[in-house]
Amino acid sequence: MNHSRGFTLLELLVVLSIVALATAGAGLAMRDSGQTQLEREAARLAALLESARAQSRAGGLPVRWRALPQGFRFEGLPPSAQAALPNQWLDSGTTVRGPAVLQLGPEPLIGPQHVLITHQAHPERVLRIATDGVRPFSVDAVQ
Repeated sequence: MNHSRGFTLLELLVVLSIVALATAGAGLAMRDSGQTQLEREAARLAALLESARAQSRAGGLPVRWRALPQGFRFEGLPPSAQAALPNQWLDSGTTVRGPAVLQLGPEPLIGPQHVLITHQAHPERVLRIATDGVRPFSVDAVQ
């Protein structure tokens, strides 16, 4: 009897598939969590600013967002609405660069405004949450 010594094509394909899946999993696990966290903070802040802007317009109240050393604060909202909005970053390393006050309303047109956020662990990474005064706040990377 003559048995060949080697692997079948099917066995090789199964091993290659397992290696490809392991490599993809390792690549996703090694993604930079600092950048992901900063993106999450920026998206959350944009949503919070839009929420406060809508409440300001609905109630006819002048509302400001102000950055603080350990978080931020919405000023001008009724106590019940202010209590419903968070006032801290998800990650305590998040900081604000530049202007730390935004005027959110009650006027429909508020003028162009932006805030820059970064993380203490990666100060070279900066995201900008901005509006042209008409459109909603959006997140952009700063080059």
